[in-house]
Amino acid sequence: MKRIPARPDLGHLKKQAKELLAGYRGGDLAALARFRESLPVAADKDDAAIAALGLRLHGAQSCLAREYGFVSWVDLQGFVLARIAQANDPARAVMLWLRAAYAGEISGGNNLARPALAARLLEESPGLLGDDPYLACAVGDEDLLRQAIARDPEWVLRAGGPLLLPPLNAVAHSSLVQLPAFRERLRACAKLLLDAGADPNRAIGSRWPPASLAAPSETDRLSALYGAAGQNRDVEITQLLLDAGADPNDGESLYHSLEEPACTRLLLKAGARVEGTNALYRVLDLDRLESLQLLLAHGGDPNEAAPGEPTSDWGRPLLWAIRRRRSAAHIEALLDAGADATVRTPEGIDAHTLALRFGLTDVARVIAQRTGGNAQLPPDEQFIAACARGDEPAARRIQAEHPQVLAMLSPTQLRLLPELAAQPGCGEAVQLMVELGWPIATTGGDWEASALNQAVFRGDAALTRFLLSHGATWTERHGFGDDVSGSLSWASLNQPTKDGDWVGCAEALVAHGFPTALPDPGGSDGVLVGGRLGRFSDEVTDFLLGASRAP
Repeated sequence: MKRIPARPDLGHLKKQAKELLAGYRGGDLAALARFRESLPVAADKDDAAIAALGLRLHGAQSCLAREYGFVSWVDLQGFVLARIAQANDPARAVMLWLRAAYAGEISGGNNLARPALAARLLEESPGLLGDDPYLACAVGDEDLLRQAIARDPEWVLRAGGPLLLPPLNAVAHSSLVQLPAFRERLRACAKLLLDAGADPNRAIGSRWPPASLAAPSETDRLSALYGAAGQNRDVEITQLLLDAGADPNDGESLYHSLEEPACTRLLLKAGARVEGTNALYRVLDLDRLESLQLLLAHGGDPNEAAPGEPTSDWGRPLLWAIRRRRSAAHIEALLDAGADATVRTPEGIDAHTLALRFGLTDVARVIAQRTGGNAQLPPDEQFIAACARGDEPAARRIQAEHPQVLAMLSPTQLRLLPELAAQPGCGEAVQLMVELGWPIATTGGDWEASALNQAVFRGDAALTRFLLSHGATWTERHGFGDDVSGSLSWASLNQPTKDGDWVGCAEALVAHGFPTALPDPGGSDGVLVGGRLGRFSDEVTDFLLGASRAP
């Protein structure tokens, strides 16, 4: 593994990544070997297969980061910034470390926790945290905690340290518990603090923007249990807190525990109420069948009204499950628990028809079996169902028999285009709908976005190219008050999908009239697009600026 120099330079590292990419594109055998040795997607492949991968700057950055022992380029960047701060401003270095160890709602930002980065910083700078017992809570230093308690038994009740955290909250929210090297230490510290009288129900105000470390939220309160069960999903600390009297009905823990059924099970056993938490709707977002079954077995109401009723179009879990394109097994679980199979949307659409609108023929079959009916659909619904399941011959036949079928569609029906564009695996249906004349700029989905905004957000370059070639434009707006440029910016930086190709989306946009990008005259990492300053991932930024220089 390569060693990072004592005073690393981020610009130099970026240059190294670009040189590696240039070597790769030039067929350099040493560059190909480096990808084979360090990048998982290239492991065990021969030179020709690696060359055929068409790797881009992101791949070169990832390869370089792994050569230095980091799981991602983002972690490498964070390490470099912290090391620079350590030399110039030790207090800032500690805060950067805390923002790696804790999510933004604790550390005062919109960042995710990066425990591997926090651990690497400690490994290479063992004295970084000093002997502050509050910082010791983050790493599970039991000796320092015992010393603090011996000096002042009331210490366990006081918030302090750079993040103004009660010690138990500092332990329970530390993301380092996700790493084997710290897990048992942090669990031991949680037990120590509880045995010493720490309050298992002490909560702090969220610091997630627009709140901050200096001005925490007065209403969004975060308990230690939420840190253990909802964020880190550590079963043992969750059990310790519940045994000590932590309230499972803290308004956050159950909702956020659903990705780890073992934590969900503990909370429900301790008396967590499902009603009023929105957990049933959240678990359908996550596609966690086991957690759904747990909620239903512990009093979850399969007919619970959604938040926002009566204005919501998706006001019952069964309808929400269909909209999220959940499996027939999810639908059967809801129906077995007593979900009303005859429920309708405010527009009067029954669940069976709604399932067909989303291309879920197996789900529609389950619902028809429960209701005992499978009525013939009118032409407009037949047309939609054929499109949604990607059945081009049937869709074209129906349109030929009913030439005005598109004009018959309601605004709610038209919204299915962006609804499906927001879902992975629906590209074929979206393309068919567009080819048959669906209004391409129709908005819909969770954030009132067009199909193009949805495709760019997911990093679906193929669908982006298709939509642009069929008349979509980058100026299409979405519900957050921005256009496709904003969608590309946020998604390329935050990568909401695992395999998104945001450079491919940028290439398609530039080929279809996206404005020339210019460097920020103020010297920031942002670029000017259509006169507005925006920030994109390094890879997208490099492409946009390179495209502006192309002849």
